[in-house]
Amino acid sequence: MKKPGAGYPLAIRQWSEDERPREKLLKYGEQALSNAELIAIIIRTGTQGRSAVDIGREVLHKFRSLRDISGVDVSEFREIAGLKNAKIAQIKAAIELGKRVQSEEKRTGSPVRNSSDVADRLIPLMRDLRKERFVLLLLDRKNVIADIVDIDQGTVDQANPHIREILQHAIRKNSASIIVAHNHPSGSIEPSDQDKAFTKNLVIAARATGISCFDHIIIGDNRYFSFADEGLIGIYATVAKETQ
Repeated sequence: MKKPGAGYPLAIRQWSEDERPREKLLKYGEQALSNAELIAIIIRTGTQGRSAVDIGREVLHKFRSLRDISGVDVSEFREIAGLKNAKIAQIKAAIELGKRVQSEEKRTGSPVRNSSDVADRLIPLMRDLRKERFVLLLLDRKNVIADIVDIDQGTVDQANPHIREILQHAIRKNSASIIVAHNHPSGSIEPSDQDKAFTKNLVIAARATGISCFDHIIIGDNRYFSFADEGLIGIYATVAKETQ
């Protein structure tokens, strides 16, 4: 059908059945397809002179890996010829579903016992984001995560979570305790002075409302920092107790 090094002069519907990504998947299974072919199925159609597989290859070449694609802004996708809003939305939706599948593998309904129970669930969702995302985990009286709420999505440098908004969510949901988390797009997990000040103020404010703040977790590149593991939550809780 095509010579080595040649492009794809024919539309995919004109390829032999064994070469068409969709038919190939149904016949041999999704594992038989390359990443470019899987992307081609997602975007469905190519453009004049370029197949969906060609576009899929360019997406992978431009953004290097599937993990890197997950954090790409819509404006960067638009730089690729043939990718309009509908196709971009399809790609981003598929990537997000993949991340949520990874996250759901850690969702057992069991009580949160340590920081890794939380980090293992959040890392697939947050490690590749190019902007800071701040989330609130609401726990019931058995320490099971009842809900995860997006509080803020900041600039590349920082999110700006509001303590009042966090506590309002917790009170409205009748949560006994909370955990907060955010990512560092740089991949570093070192807490900033602002991170420390915010966490201290949150622990103090939460205690005043009868809510326990168990932890603040910073997500990096497959790593995390836990304020509780480092003993900082305990220190802040002591300060909160002394100020009451």
